[in-house]
Formats: sequence, structure tokens, C-alpha cells
Amino acid sequence: MCQDLHLRQRIAQTSARLMVQEGIKDYHFAKCKAAVRLGVPHTKHLPSNREVEDEISLYQRLFYAETQPRQLQQLRQVALEAMRLFSRFNPHLVGAVLEGTAHQYSDVTLHLFTHHSEEVAFFLLEKCIPYRLNEYHFRLPPQVSYPSYHFMAGEVAIILVIFGIDDIRWSPPSLVNGKPMRRADLRAVEKLL
Repeated sequence: MCQDLHLRQRIAQTSARLMVQEGIKDYHFAKCKAAVRLGVPHTKHLPSNREVEDEISLYQRLFYAETQPRQLQQLRQVALEAMRLFSRFNPHLVGAVLEGTAHQYSDVTLHLFTHHSEEVAFFLLEKCIPYRLNEYHFRLPPQVSYPSYHFMAGEVAIILVIFGIDDIRWSPPSLVNGKPMRRADLRAVEKLL
């Protein structure tokens, strides 16, 4: 049992390092890659996403204590500027930039709320912002997809996930712990800065 816990922790630590150093965004992929690196590709002792996220925080405190807070501040500033730009869509910041675990490969993810997702596309065109249309998937029973617009603000990737106007009343589950995702509105992000 103790060996299983030790292996689980080593996989979590290696996964965290891979996510921070190589920019891997998918927790499951990072865990599988870590298991292969540790020579246990078929293990059933994979850590939870929460365990990996905790190791990311620890890894950043140990190895990026001088640079990560500055990077996080810059990403939050970019998020704030994007939120001001998209203020008509009631933007809310989510993910690593809000939670404080963002790193050099992190993107800024905003949830926008509108009656029609095309309104965001028209707004992007009006502002001459080149974008890529995609889908963002949430693991709700069943899996649900929402349109998302991806673009660059300087060197920072911005992802706009588009929800219906009434979807502000609920939050999709977090990939980290499965609980409703924490969201921060414009005022809350201003306070973070």
C-alpha cells in the first residue's frame, strides 16, 4: 500500500513537471506520459487531477519562485484587458490564471455570456481580431460542447468560451476537482491585481 502511494506521488510530481516545462494541458495525457517515463506505463495507480495540481503549485514554489509570480501577474493583466474589451458579454476569468497556478504556457480562459454565440464572432470581426473557432468540452452527464474563439493577444493565447445568457447561474465542473468551476468577474480580477 505504501509503495502504491509513493508511486502515485512520483507520477503526480512528474506530471506536474511535464505540464509546467512542456506546456501539456491535458491532465490524463500528462499522467500517462509520466507513468511511461517512470517505467510503469500500465499502472492503475494514477493520481487525481487535484494531486497533480497540488504538485504544480509546489513545483512552481520550489523552482520558479522568482519568475512565476511575475508571469501570473502579467497573465492576469492581459486577462483584465481582455475582460474590459469583452465587457458587453459579462466576462468571467477561469482556470490557472485565476487559481494562481499559471505558467509560461498557460492561456487566459474567459467565459462569455450572450444570447447568440455569433455576436462574439461579429464583435471579433468588428475589432479586426483574427480568431480560430473551436469547441470547448465539459464533462457533464453527458459531455457538452460550447463554441470557443481562440486568438492571440501579443504572445498570450486567449480562449473565449461562449455560454448562453442564463448559463451564468451555474458553472461547469472543474477538471481539477470536479466541483463547479470558480469564476471571477471583472471586479474580482481587478482586486487580484
